[in-house]
Amino acid sequence: MSSTQFDGDIDSFVSYLKSNRGLSANTLKAYRADLTACLHLFELRGVTDLNEITLDDLRSWMAVESRDHARSSMARKTVAVRGFFAWAYEHGVTNTDPAATLMTPSIPSTLPAVLTESQAEQLLDVAEHAVATNQYKDDGGAAAAPGSGKAAGKTADKSADTVNRSEAPARADKRDNARVTAESQRNAAILELLYATGIRVAELVSMDIADIDFSNRTIKVTGKGNKQRVVPFGLPAQRALETWLEQGRPVLARTATDAVKSRAANALFLGARGGRIDQRIARDIVHRAAREAGVPDISPHALRHSAATHMLDGGADLREVQEMLGHSSLKTTQRYTHVSIEQLKNRYGQAFPRA
Repeated sequence: MSSTQFDGDIDSFVSYLKSNRGLSANTLKAYRADLTACLHLFELRGVTDLNEITLDDLRSWMAVESRDHARSSMARKTVAVRGFFAWAYEHGVTNTDPAATLMTPSIPSTLPAVLTESQAEQLLDVAEHAVATNQYKDDGGAAAAPGSGKAAGKTADKSADTVNRSEAPARADKRDNARVTAESQRNAAILELLYATGIRVAELVSMDIADIDFSNRTIKVTGKGNKQRVVPFGLPAQRALETWLEQGRPVLARTATDAVKSRAANALFLGARGGRIDQRIARDIVHRAAREAGVPDISPHALRHSAATHMLDGGADLREVQEMLGHSSLKTTQRYTHVSIEQLKNRYGQAFPRA
């Protein structure tokens, strides 16, 4: 990231947001990058004082940025810049607020992609089947132990080194089988929880074991702006989570180094090396499961959209869905009513004889 002579002002603004707005670390990072890029451009144009920047300059900056960025990105960048100059004016950093009338680019209203209820069921069934197919059971050493039974005499004649070499591949296969089973159990639990609760992928990967209340079948979710909410989940998700926690998680936890293990000691979901799972892996799990199930390629966010749409289709109240998803505005949740209407129109067109 480029640095500018205005980095001190940017730092002060980001600190102000962190203290007063409760924005997430990711949002603060994005705002910082947006402001640094904007002010770096003005610095290249010879600007040495924030008071030199005018509304026309800011519009020129938007024109340059819009060549390479989508409208949604430009909307965020504009909000960051407008907020920065409003803060600067209020705190006496600048004499005026040149961004006061800077317009945010309009974003086309697009309906979120969703699975049908049957496709969602198919996705979860395939994940559950993968657990059953990959299930590895340690038989405790069903093969005769060295030195027992008829093989006792022959075994005794072998050197310890030879025995160790012959047993090593079997132990390695056993560990690999156990890991594959554990990852299948984790993947099934992730898919069930995403669909059952409609939580964001960032919320999923940050969850701790203590956030689950099995007695009430609820999870405590920390969302945007560190706002917390409690979300219910169903019996299939409970079963998948219990299987993962009791059988799969201990297997992956054993692969971690001591340092990684201590950092991920409370994490609900782990990666292959025993650390807290990251968002990229969680997204890959959903995309791969969609391919294996033969349903449209979806992201974790599409599972969130699907959960909301299916709840509304089932008769849930709009405000209940808003609370479950953690939307600050009811307008955001209302998008899913449009999805439901579109699906109803499609079914109407297919089924009604006089459509």
